Amino acid sequence: MKVVVGMSGGVDSSVTALLLKQQGYEVSGLFMKNWEDDDDAEHCSTRQDLVDVASVCDVIGIDLEVVNFSAEYKERVFADFLREYEAGRTPNPDILCNSEIKFRCFLDHALALGAERIATGHYAQVRQWSNDGRQEYQLLKAEDGTKDQSYFLYRLNQEQLAKTLFPLGAMYKREVRRIAEQAGLHVAGKKDSTGICFIGERPFREFLMRYLPTRPGEIRALDDERVLGEHQGLMYHTIGQRKGLHIGGIKGNQDEAGEHEAWYVAHKDVKANVLYVVQGHAHPALLRERLVATDLNWIAGRDPHTNWVYTAKPRYRTPDMACHIDRLAEGRAEIVFAQPQWALTPGQSVVVYESTVCLGGGIII
Repeated sequence: MKVVVGMSGGVDSSVTALLLKQQGYEVSGLFMKNWEDDDDAEHCSTRQDLVDVASVCDVIGIDLEVVNFSAEYKERVFADFLREYEAGRTPNPDILCNSEIKFRCFLDHALALGAERIATGHYAQVRQWSNDGRQEYQLLKAEDGTKDQSYFLYRLNQEQLAKTLFPLGAMYKREVRRIAEQAGLHVAGKKDSTGICFIGERPFREFLMRYLPTRPGEIRALDDERVLGEHQGLMYHTIGQRKGLHIGGIKGNQDEAGEHEAWYVAHKDVKANVLYVVQGHAHPALLRERLVATDLNWIAGRDPHTNWVYTAKPRYRTPDMACHIDRLAEGRAEIVFAQPQWALTPGQSVVVYESTVCLGGGIII
């Protein structure tokens, strides 16, 4: 079977290619260049990543192709990213990047080359499952719960999962690095990439200012409408944010020790251009038992059950939370949690699970 591996220059995709080659697949590598606006050594590591990929492919003994999806990335991912921030929401571009670039542009390109499957270094698993005589593909959590990336893959569909391999899904990160080291891959100890998908890690506010003009407005206390300061743009703040407000000296509620509690972003009034803040991590305005999600994608192609007990992640770094889906109607899902959730953020994704199976999810509104 011919498999094309999406290679980024990191240890995960490198070991993915190595394992598939050892398992007898006909493997080739593909390096995607998806950002060109300011591709410099300070923020983007594209050049070094390509050098690393070429070196790994040489050691493994596989061919490498380089493709440029910059136009597709800008149109399908980055434009949506800017629209969401301009509307006062906080999107997660990695999720859209996976569904539109890695598992659409890359997949289509690989199939056109004659490949039967693509593979990536994501920590997730795919299982073919028979449900009442119907064959379907399930997206499962990775064995390594600390690295599981199913949250970022919930927008994938049956056709994409049917053509995808995740060789690292049953492995732990330490084992992946050990395999790379034993195989003589120089990326064995390479630091994991961070920052915006394909754009890299950079000063976020300065980066966003290049595309969205500043729009100063008032910072007000939600409880009494006091003006506490000025913000430079609602897009630079997210629900639950504490740092960067520059209002730390404003007096208000005190904690048990008599010290003034920190301020947190609680609401963004986009129409009035006002940033509302509250004092104290446990302020009621920061806690919600339910959310409404839209832009839904259910991986199996059918809605989950209402009032069944599931778990959900309203952001990647939170643990799974017990919940049920109270209502599914008009392209929206109302999700009710067993315990109040902190700082639910419009624009971010909520992903629903049944045990280790990722059912899908949507965008919080």
